[in-house]
Amino acid sequence: MGGQAPRPPQFGEPVPRYGPIMAPVAFRDVSPTQIAADSPVAPRPTRTAPTALPELAALVGVPVPGGRADTGHANTTVSGVTLRAHDVRPGDLFAALPGSRAHGADFVGQAVAAGATALLTDPAGATRPVVAAAGVPTLVTEDPRGLLGTLAARIYGDPTARLAVLGVTGTSGKTTVTFLIEAGLRAAGHVTGLLGTVRTTIAGQRWGSALTTPEAPDLQAMFAIMIERGVTHAAMEVSSHALALHRVDGTRFAVGGFTNLSQDHLDFHGDMATYFGVKAMLFDGRAATEVVNADDDWGRRLIRPATVTVSAMGRVDAGWRAEAVRPAGDGGQRFVAVDPAGIRTPVTLPLPGAYNVANALLALACLDQVGVPAATAAEGMAELVVPGRLERVDAGQPFLALVDYAHKPGAVAALLDTLRDRLASPEHDGGRLIVVLGCGGDRDVAKRPLMGAEAARRAELLVITDDNPRGEDPAAIRAAMRVGALAAPPLGELIEVGDRRDAIAAAVARAGDRDVLVVAGKGHETGQEAGGVRRPFSDVEELTAAIRARRGATPGSTPGGTSGSTPGGTEAGR
Repeated sequence: MGGQAPRPPQFGEPVPRYGPIMAPVAFRDVSPTQIAADSPVAPRPTRTAPTALPELAALVGVPVPGGRADTGHANTTVSGVTLRAHDVRPGDLFAALPGSRAHGADFVGQAVAAGATALLTDPAGATRPVVAAAGVPTLVTEDPRGLLGTLAARIYGDPTARLAVLGVTGTSGKTTVTFLIEAGLRAAGHVTGLLGTVRTTIAGQRWGSALTTPEAPDLQAMFAIMIERGVTHAAMEVSSHALALHRVDGTRFAVGGFTNLSQDHLDFHGDMATYFGVKAMLFDGRAATEVVNADDDWGRRLIRPATVTVSAMGRVDAGWRAEAVRPAGDGGQRFVAVDPAGIRTPVTLPLPGAYNVANALLALACLDQVGVPAATAAEGMAELVVPGRLERVDAGQPFLALVDYAHKPGAVAALLDTLRDRLASPEHDGGRLIVVLGCGGDRDVAKRPLMGAEAARRAELLVITDDNPRGEDPAAIRAAMRVGALAAPPLGELIEVGDRRDAIAAAVARAGDRDVLVVAGKGHETGQEAGGVRRPFSDVEELTAAIRARRGATPGSTPGGTSGSTPGGTEAGR
């Protein structure tokens, strides 16, 4: 090869077995966008009544030093709050928090110039000369982040006192459960809000989502906007980061729901016990009612006498149970939900997989706690589509093509087990499971070989590729996945294509008529992060384009033939 990397496989060509890295990361046809630049200003309610600074200080037990000589701190009022200097509006409290790369106090000058009337910071921030020179009163506390949620809630009028918030935490399923809850709420006639990974929705209007759970000032502002727009109930994802970093402090939860726990985010939490302890914070009394999946080993540790429990496995000691689970002809499934009173409700769910029965059951139980009957909720769930969660891509191809967000070992295993069950159906008789998967950079490194192993054990063809490398060497991430995949050992073939677009194209080129192909890891995402820039990239769009390109290249034929006829067969990599 003369030291040159081989080119990626073209449509219909044999794909080498266990070859070297087949293609470096190559972003094409798009313009880069700096991740931190030009970020939109967080939305605010149209009107916020000013709050006296001494009232805020008393609320959190922090003394107020002297402010401007001409007015004094007693007359200082606050009408907004943010922790980003470029978001400051006149009348804001600017939270100057310590960060991993910089201290927010370094941006106090920018914040005060934009109209900040008061500051919140830690002792280290208070010593900055720019803070002393700012001329505005400063609240100083050892843990400013720990007080920010409570302060933000008060500044925006304690909106969740007038809003029923249904929060869902767990490693997997948060997005699906919150979408199911919102669908049930809408079916019951409520004006709804939705906050989560995929998007934020307020009274039917969609907003983008940068974080699974927004920072505390943004979250409380969104709740205040919901109140302005007549929202009565909101479903929200509650991430472990949000709990650990106090983003949901100050939020009143009508219901707290728990899906499951498996390995993820150990780069942040350190170990599973700590990770669980953070998730358990949603069940420390801040939720009026707690609903827990009793099929999960970690979930059972949360159960107390008043806990509402659910079991997709039909545990007789659970309050809510699923019975008569069976597949539906459209790829979904049907089951009967049995509530604590023994009332049976037929449920048609457009999402396959045992884990989605558990998700639906948890949603039904949460909705019941806010007065939505199971039958009404089931009507709303029947037509639900969750972006990037087993999302079907149909561009006229004979094989089943899907996009899914699974990006942790347990989620990958559950997803692929569901798809292997699908292969047992008559329409996929003799078909193979083809998986395109990568791991994100600057995240939990321990899960990379585990994800590789879970995929390799279940796929006749595994294409290891890049996800969001972020600041890491993408080849090193792929190598870690490859180690786990080879040790599994793999069920079938294993190939590596660094460029995600080429990886998707290679998988499409190999797909036979009865195969099931899934591109996993990024789901609904519309960008790819590498080297400090984010470029447009959608798995759904790329998978659609690859299928159309293949069909256009060979009209009326299927490159690679029927399942099992591709070069190398399924013996490669055993």
